[in-house]
Amino acid sequence: MLRTSLALAAGALAGLALPAAEPARPLSAEQFATLHARIKPAKDEDKWAQIPWQVDLWEARKAAATQGKPILLWEMDGHPLGCT
Repeated sequence: MLRTSLALAAGALAGLALPAAEPARPLSAEQFATLHARIKPAKDEDKWAQIPWQVDLWEARKAAATQGKPILLWEMDGHPLGCT
């Protein structure tokens, strides 16, 4: 029974296979410039980059205590190039 169910599921998934995609065509310099202008953040969209972020938690804690400000801790697990 389980083998039959697995075989049916595998067959159904095989039927959902997507057609092969066409190879990507290189962009012209004009197309690249247009695309780049559309996706590049505007000056008012990246205000976070103007914040003097701290990388040392202890130093950030001392500065926050001195200035009476909260701490935003952004922490990730795994490899910094792709949390695995």
